[in-house]
Order: sequence, then C-alpha cells, then structure tokens
Amino acid sequence: MGDSNSFESVGERAALLAAVADPIRLEVIDRLQREGTRCVCDLQPAPPIPGNQFSYHLKVLRDCGLVTAARRGRWVDYTLAEDALDRLHAALPQRIGARQGARV
Repeated sequence: MGDSNSFESVGERAALLAAVADPIRLEVIDRLQREGTRCVCDLQPAPPIPGNQFSYHLKVLRDCGLVTAARRGRWVDYTLAEDALDRLHAALPQRIGARQGARV
C-alpha cells in the first residue's frame, strides 16, 4: 500500500486529467495554447452553450491552475498557465509519457 503522499499525488493527477477530460474544457485549453490570451467572449465554443455552464467550465480550469484570469474592465481575459502543459504531461502515467517521445 502506498503512503499518503503518493495517494495525494495520484489524486491530484487524476483531478488534473479529469479537468481536461471534458470536450469543452479541452477545447479551451487547445485554443489558449494555439492562440494565446483570449477574452472570455472569444472562447465560447461552437455551438455556444449557456453562459452559466461555460463559466463553470472556466472555473474548473482556474481551480486546478491550468488557466489564469485577468479582469479588464467588464471583460475577463484567460491565459493558459505557464506550466499547464508540463503539468498535464506529468500527470500521465510514466509509460504513456515515455511512449510519446519514442518513434513508431
């Protein structure tokens, strides 16, 4: 049986991967990675979803530290956290992460 530190690490990794397991949240991560900082008004998926649902998805990403938000007047700009992709890669099981670098 693992110690509580390894359990917390596994739990944290699972929470991080669960955050991007949703198609809407994964799309937000993809867009921010490709396009850089974006106003919340530019991140709405197509087809659009209700604002309260979209706000919830953004909150999940903020709470796990994958995105940051900065208020600009009445608008909010979202940015992919500097370490987001590294953290997501590190959350994958080691064999999967190691396989990515291997040639097929």
